[in-house]
Amino acid sequence: MRGVIVNTDYEWFAFLRERAPLDEVNFWQPSGRGPFHDEPPGTPFFFRLKKPYEAIGGFAVFAHASTLPAWLAWESFGEANGAPDFAAMVSRIDRYRRTRERDPLGRYPIGCLMLSQPVFFDESEWIEQPANWGQQTVVGRHEDLTAGEGRRIYEACLARMRDDIVAESAGLIARGDEIDRARFGNAVLVRPRLGQGTFRVAVTDAYGRACTVTGEHSLPALDAAHIKPYSAGGEHAVHNGLLLRSDIHRLFDKGYVTVSGDFRFEVSRRLKDDFENGRSYYPLQGRRICLPGNEAEYPDRVALAWHADNVFLG
Repeated sequence: MRGVIVNTDYEWFAFLRERAPLDEVNFWQPSGRGPFHDEPPGTPFFFRLKKPYEAIGGFAVFAHASTLPAWLAWESFGEANGAPDFAAMVSRIDRYRRTRERDPLGRYPIGCLMLSQPVFFDESEWIEQPANWGQQTVVGRHEDLTAGEGRRIYEACLARMRDDIVAESAGLIARGDEIDRARFGNAVLVRPRLGQGTFRVAVTDAYGRACTVTGEHSLPALDAAHIKPYSAGGEHAVHNGLLLRSDIHRLFDKGYVTVSGDFRFEVSRRLKDDFENGRSYYPLQGRRICLPGNEAEYPDRVALAWHADNVFLG
C-alpha cells in the first residue's frame, strides 16, 4: 500500500484546522491538472507543511480529482477550499500562478484534489517529516506505507486518532497483516464517502460535463441533482445523481419531471395544468438520457423508482 505526501500551504492548513471536523476539503493546485490526479480512491494523503514547519500536520483520504474553473471549485466547496471567501481564494491562487494575468471572476482552470475525512493535528502532535525528504520536492511524492519512513508516518497518524475516528477513516482501516496485524491489521483502500462538493464534481465529470437530457454543456448552467435527496436518506454517490440543466433540476426536485427505470425523460401533465405552459419541455418527453461511460455510475433504478413514487406528479 502506498500513500502520497504533499507539500501543504500553512495558511490553507491552519484555516481548515480551525473549522474541523470537516467531511471533505479541496486541495487545489494553481495550474490546472497537476500530479496525483490518477490515484486510486482511498489513497492516504499526508499534509507536509512547508518551511519553516517541515512536519506532517495531518492527513486525508483521496476521493476524486478534476480540473475546474476556480469559480466552480468555490461554488462546490466554499470554505473547504481553505479560504474565508472567493476573493481570498483567488488572491491565494494568484500567488502561485505562473502568469501575470488576473481574473477576479476565477474563470481560469485549477487542479482539484478532493480529499475526504481530513484530520488536522494540533502542533504538539505534528509528526517529523521523512528523514530523506528532498528539498527539491516541489509538489509531493509517493511513499511506501509498509516499510521505513512511510510506515512510521502512517502508524504515527493512526496512533494520534481516537478509536472511533480510526473506524470511520476510509483509507486507513486495517484487518490483516500487511502493516501490523496486532495493532492495525491489514491496510486496505476503501472507497471513501463523498461529501456534497465532491458529489457535485464527480457527477459533473461522470456525465461528460453535459446535461443528461439536453446535452447542454455550459458549466454555469448545469447542476448535479440528487435523485433521492440526501435529507431523505439518499447518498452523495454518482449513481444517485443526474447532471441537469438548472431549470430542469428545479423541475425535477419539484416533481414536474423524472427519469424512468429505462432511462427515459418523463414530463408531468401537471406542468401544463399548473402553469399553462411547458412548451420547452414536452418535446423532450420520452427522450433517452445520455448515460455515464462507466456502467457502475448509471442512475440507480431503485432511486429512480423512489423519485417516481414519492416526488413525480405523474
